Amino acid sequence: MDARFSLLSAVLLMVATASAEAAPSELIADYYAETLAPTVSHSGARLIPTPSDTEGFDGLSEVVQAGCRSGICQGSCGTGCDLQKRGSYRDCLGGCGGGTCCCSVNHCDRSSLLGFGLVKRSDRSFDDFISPMTNPVFFEDPRTLTEARLIFIHHELPDFLGANSVQVYALQVRVALSKRLSLIATKDGLIYTQSPVLESGYADIAAGLKYNLFHRPEKGWLASVGFTYEAPSGSTKSLQGNGDGVLNVFSSFGMRLGSKAHLISTRGIRTPLDDSAENSVFYWSNHLDHQIGNRPAYVFGELNWYNYLKSASAFPLPLEGGDLFNFGSPNVTGNDLVTGALGVKLKPKSNMELGVAWETPLTEREGILDHRFTMDWIVRY
Repeated sequence: MDARFSLLSAVLLMVATASAEAAPSELIADYYAETLAPTVSHSGARLIPTPSDTEGFDGLSEVVQAGCRSGICQGSCGTGCDLQKRGSYRDCLGGCGGGTCCCSVNHCDRSSLLGFGLVKRSDRSFDDFISPMTNPVFFEDPRTLTEARLIFIHHELPDFLGANSVQVYALQVRVALSKRLSLIATKDGLIYTQSPVLESGYADIAAGLKYNLFHRPEKGWLASVGFTYEAPSGSTKSLQGNGDGVLNVFSSFGMRLGSKAHLISTRGIRTPLDDSAENSVFYWSNHLDHQIGNRPAYVFGELNWYNYLKSASAFPLPLEGGDLFNFGSPNVTGNDLVTGALGVKLKPKSNMELGVAWETPLTEREGILDHRFTMDWIVRY
C-alpha cells in the first residue's frame, strides 16, 4: 500500500508543479492599458478593436484577453468571457456581435438539440477541462453539459471474496436545460460477474438535477450544487434494489491552474431513506490533470475518500461497498476507504473525450476493491 501511495503522490506532485506556470494575465492587462487601449474605439458597452489590433494573432487576441481578465466584459457578457483558443479572433466572436468581449458561447447561442428550446448546448467556457473518471456515479463535473457518456468498468474483487471480477456497462446522460440548470442521469447499466458472492443483473437507476451557482470563466473557476435519487430498481441478486432508495446531495468545484492544469473536487452525502437497509456515506473526490503540451491529451490523478457515517443491518458482513454498491453493512460506522487512480484522456474533438484509469485502494480497509480499470467515451452537444 505504501509503494502505491508514494507513486500516486509523486505523480500528483509533478502535475501540480508543472501547473505552477502562471497565466500572464497581469502582463496582458498592462499591455492592453499602455499599448492597445489608445487605439480602440468605444461602441456602447463594448470596445471595438481596430483591424491592426487583431491581425496576426493565433487564438484570442491580446486585447480580448485583457478585456476578459480586467472584468470590463461582464456588462456585455452575462456569463463572463470565454478565454479558450479555438482558432482565430473571428472564431472567438462567433455569434456575439463583435467587440473585445468574447462572450461564452452558451451566452450567445440560442439553438437547441431537439427544437422547442428544451435541450441547450454544453457550457463551452471551460472546454480545456476534462471530466473526472473514478467514483463515476458520484464524482460530478461542475459544468453545465449536454452529453452521453459510455462507461466500462473491470473491477477485481479481493482474495477473501474469491478474487473474481465484476464488469459494469453503463450509460450516463446529462442534459443542459438552461445556462445553469441541467438534468443528470448518473447510474444505470448491466452488471456481469463471475463471483459466487453476487450474480449478473441490472444496476439501480439514479437521476437528479445540478445547478451552476458560480460561473467565472474570466477567473478560471466555477461551482455547482445538486442532488440525485437512486431508486431501488436493480436486481437484488446483483446486490442492487435494496432499501427504499438513496438521496445524494453534493457540491462540485472546478478551477484552472495556470494554463495547462485543472482541479475538480466534489463532495457529498449519500443518505438512505431506509437506514436499516443501506449505509449513510460521506464522500470526497478530487481530480488533478495536466495537458501534455499543446496536444489534445491529458494525464491525471484522482483520490476518493469514503467515510461511513452509519451502520445498517441488511448485510451479514462489515463490508464497505464503495461507489457502486451499498450493502447496508453492520459495524462500519467511522470506517474510511480511500482509493487512488492514475489515468490518461484524449480529446480527438472539442466535444469528445476518451479516457482510461487504473484505481486501487490506498487504505488498509479495501472494501470489495482489489483494483479496477475504468474506460469512458463522452460525446457532447
